[in-house]
Amino acid sequence: MNDENTIGLRIAAASDMEQAGRRAASGVKGGQVVYLRGELGAGKTTWVRGLVRGLNYSGPIKSPTYTLLETYDLRGCNVYHFDLYRLRDPNELEDLAFRDYLDGSGICLVEWPERGLGCLPAPDCLIDIQYDNGGRYLTMKCATKQGESLCAGMR
Repeated sequence: MNDENTIGLRIAAASDMEQAGRRAASGVKGGQVVYLRGELGAGKTTWVRGLVRGLNYSGPIKSPTYTLLETYDLRGCNVYHFDLYRLRDPNELEDLAFRDYLDGSGICLVEWPERGLGCLPAPDCLIDIQYDNGGRYLTMKCATKQGESLCAGMR
């Protein structure tokens, strides 16, 4: 894609999706909010796994589908991985104390952001993952100055 704030990548395998997340880690900064959209099984959590591994986290990385939140404590910056798939009402984000995670020091990665519309802040980056001829097509659009470093990391 030509827009310097938008990246499009063809992803052939899960390992490629994880590698894309690892590359993005080089541009991660505290305070960023990233939305990840895509159908079930598209690779959202796989991308997150790559990003967290790229930040030198060596522990288990799992989907927060049932817990709604997984936290990764890293030196200098925490990663908060939300999965809102099971949310019935956007106001349930208050029960999660979502605003507490927006203190500017951590990175908030939000899967299924459409389930939290009206209660979520605008994202710095939006990642959209679509099925594409047996693989995936990942589009990353960085909407703010804060998010531009993520796009730079993916290049």
